[in-house]
Formats: sequence, C-alpha cells, structure tokens
Amino acid sequence: MATQDELKRQAAQKAVEYVNENEYLGIGTGSTVYFFIEALAQSKKQIKGAVSTSALTSETLKKFGIPEVTLNEVNGLPLYIDGADEINHLLQMIKGGGGALLNEKIVASAAEKFICIADESKYTSRLGHVSLPVEVTPNARSLVARRLLKLGGEPELRLGFTSDHGNQILDVANLNFDEPIKMEDAINKIPGVVENGLFTHHPADLLVLGCSDGIKVLTARV
Repeated sequence: MATQDELKRQAAQKAVEYVNENEYLGIGTGSTVYFFIEALAQSKKQIKGAVSTSALTSETLKKFGIPEVTLNEVNGLPLYIDGADEINHLLQMIKGGGGALLNEKIVASAAEKFICIADESKYTSRLGHVSLPVEVTPNARSLVARRLLKLGGEPELRLGFTSDHGNQILDVANLNFDEPIKMEDAINKIPGVVENGLFTHHPADLLVLGCSDGIKVLTARV
C-alpha cells in the first residue's frame, strides 16, 4: 500500500502535466508542493519564472534551479499550484498549516486557474477536521482570540512561529463550517485579523488527488 508521501508525489507529478512552458507560474507552500517543484525540475519544462508564497518555497525553487519572480513583476498568472490541509467536494479548502496563508491567498487570487494537489486523506465531505489558521497582528492577538471564542472556536497561539510578514498565527479548533463563506467573511472582519485559511471565495478549479487506487482529477460537484 502506498504511503502518504508516495500519494503526494504521484499527485505532484500529475500536476506537472498542466504546466505550460514559457509562462509564469504561482507555487504554494508545503510538503506536497516540494514534490511538485522536484517533479517540475525533473520534467525539464522551461517556465519564465515562479511566484513563490514563502521563504521555504523560495529556498526549494533555488535548490532545483527554477527562476523566481515577484508578483509585482508579472501581469497575472495563468496557473497556481498548491496543496491543502483539507478540501471538500466544492473544492473549498482550509490552508495555512505552513503559515503562508496570506501569500497563498494573494497569489491564488492572481491566477487564472488554481490546481490543488493532495493525497486522499485531505479530501473530506465537510471542512473542520483540522484547525483553521488565522494570521493576526501581534498587538491584536488577545482581542482576536476573544472574538474567535464568541464565534464558537477554540484559538491556540502557534508558539515559536512568526509569519513572513511578522505576524502571529492562531490555530482555531471546533469552528462550525456549515456556511464556510460566511465564516471566512466573519473572521476577516475582526480588527487585527490579517487573513484566515479558509479558501471559499477562491476555491480550487481542479483537484489532483493521489489515491490508493490511482490518481483522480476532480472538479467541484454540488
């Protein structure tokens, strides 16, 4: 039976097929993304440059000799590739386990197409089995935590972590995601919240899922 890493690698390798040469590409953050960058380098496909979402991804791009550009240097992106902590049948996601949710949401919103790569353990009928990362300004951490409690969540400070933007992360358990779009908006209206890891306004367009019975390519289904 394939391990979780093997399933991630299979999904990542499949996603390389969607990359067009001589174009710019947005690339997310995480273990599955590492496998994607590795597979992209091995494919020998030539891209103009990649927009990175984190210092870790930038390091990986450099390791594999893939040129990096900033979002300000390009006029939109044809494609964005990233993983997810959870993804549902509408291809709405919880992301940010790696703490790069702000940049991930920015770059995803700039792309014409968003392909999520994941192993089958990330596919769920209902979001909320993992905690939701919420990026906050340090001076508002306690205020935001109290407001998140009122929303029904149980926030916990991610100790020893600072985002690339100098902010802190509250990981929030037990929120109700029956209406995830409304929850994304409600959290982002709290003063001091920079961004949260719900991707509902900009869900993935395609999900490449590594499964024990083979690769599945899924679109949103109602």
